[in-house]
Amino acid sequence: MRHLLRRRAVSVFLSVVFLSLLSSLGPGPRAAPGDKGPLRVGFSDWPGWTAFEVGIQKGWFKEAGLDVKFDWFEYAPSMEAFAAGKIDAVMMTTGDALVTGAPGPRSVAILVTDYSAGNDMIVAKRGIEDVKGLKGKKVGLEVGLVEHLMLDKALEKNGMKEADVKIVNVPTNQTGQALASGSVDAIGAWQPNANQALKGSAGSKAVFTSKDVPGLIYDLVCVNPKNLSERRADWVKFVKVWNRIDKFVMDPKNKDEAVKIMAGRAGVPPEEYAKFLPGTHFLTPEEALKRFDKKETLDTLLGSGKVADAFNVANKVYAKAQPVAPYIDGSLSKAALAK
Repeated sequence: MRHLLRRRAVSVFLSVVFLSLLSSLGPGPRAAPGDKGPLRVGFSDWPGWTAFEVGIQKGWFKEAGLDVKFDWFEYAPSMEAFAAGKIDAVMMTTGDALVTGAPGPRSVAILVTDYSAGNDMIVAKRGIEDVKGLKGKKVGLEVGLVEHLMLDKALEKNGMKEADVKIVNVPTNQTGQALASGSVDAIGAWQPNANQALKGSAGSKAVFTSKDVPGLIYDLVCVNPKNLSERRADWVKFVKVWNRIDKFVMDPKNKDEAVKIMAGRAGVPPEEYAKFLPGTHFLTPEEALKRFDKKETLDTLLGSGKVADAFNVANKVYAKAQPVAPYIDGSLSKAALAK
């Protein structure tokens, strides 16, 4: 899953700073005069992104007259490749777009594919029935990552503060072991680590998930602003192809075929991959367009981005708050829906 391939936000930030400096030393290879070359897009393992494999295999990008080169990455390396100018677009979360853009180069989100709807969890040991039961308890998670942000929102929703719990920094792939050993009372993890924690600690339960805060974690397609300016028409076509993919994936009669294609791209059995789909809320094109509204609530990219920005500053991922609005542009999604 996308989550398995995340690295600590601070590490990503430092890598992006370094690669941004390298990219500033000189331009990379360029297409011959008159040849725009393919759109270069980096993607990684998250259902909202592996779904692009449907369009690739069915030839829908070629049908649309688009030359697109999709490069498969682990998640953090995809952001590093974008920062180094090796690709024109990358798929990442709202918060990570801010992390990547803080040192430069910034990106522009032209498309929101989905939001996490249950794949991120706070799992507590036997005897803790709800978030309020976490008071005074140890919660193991990776400080500065999305589970930390989700824990803060869970506490806020229950009239609590971060000071009411004891956060223990635990690598996500070790959270299940930490809960089972009793070294912590609860953990924050994403799938499949969350399920491993549930299975490994008898009586444990999820007391809060991303389903409880829809819109906290949006998944985006983000483009280099210069490339977007030069090839806007191509990117509108790209969004139109996504709309076709989205319709196919969301149609129940296509579920088995879609899962098989997506699981094949991820390299896991279809029956295993299918379990994670309910925790990914695919947005219809009309729903996605509304997420670009200029409201400051979690049902918009602007509102969700401001929450992530405040969290990143508070956790010293970067020093100063960033303007979120320049990172998002809904006009291409609007144009793609025009008759």
